[in-house]
Amino acid sequence: MNRSEFLKLTFGITVGMSALRSFASSTSQAGGPFTLAPLPFDAGALEPHIDKLTMEIHHGKHHKAYVDNLNKAVAGTDMAKMSIEDLVRSVDSKTPAAVRNNAGGHWNHTFFWSILGPNGGGAPKGALADAINKKFGSFDKFKEEWAKAATGRFGSGWVWLIKSGNDIEIVSTPNQDNPLMKLAEKPGTPIMGLDVWEHAYYLKYQNKRPDYVAAAWNVFDWNKIGQNFK
Repeated sequence: MNRSEFLKLTFGITVGMSALRSFASSTSQAGGPFTLAPLPFDAGALEPHIDKLTMEIHHGKHHKAYVDNLNKAVAGTDMAKMSIEDLVRSVDSKTPAAVRNNAGGHWNHTFFWSILGPNGGGAPKGALADAINKKFGSFDKFKEEWAKAATGRFGSGWVWLIKSGNDIEIVSTPNQDNPLMKLAEKPGTPIMGLDVWEHAYYLKYQNKRPDYVAAAWNVFDWNKIGQNFK
């Protein structure tokens, strides 16, 4: 390669990188009715159970992508005027996939962050503890059933503890679906949830989903989950 060819190649790379940076800046700053709230705790606050890098990528990349793509999907429609919860509750079999997936992704992750915390762990108390003991026999039995649902979910999805009427139940949903949606197989109000997509745990636990499911008991905030139950 002579000097002229080298300069042309260098110039092309520089222009290409500049265009890429411009594109990244424009997409990251895309506006819309839905926004990404900060984590309610420091990204490293859940270590060693959930590592800082995973939290930074999970929230700052994956969750942000759901928000950005949802804003694009609802632009110019009446859905852009809805709250995220009302939008999720309206999802049925006729809802465009881009809205269903990204609205679910945004609501699910926002809810997930709200029930985690560095002072988590232990066991539920009060009315929620009574409901769990009544439904499952004991907290340990509840944890067993939760682990079965979480590890048994094929591919990507979520496991939930929902309240339906006066009853509670463990359910799982595929992809970014949740029990609030009209198309939910078992509808109800989520009390707690766990993301079992690989992006939630792969950096630390690789393919060992059961280890991640077990570790999550150390970061569930039972005060917040108990409030959801009430």
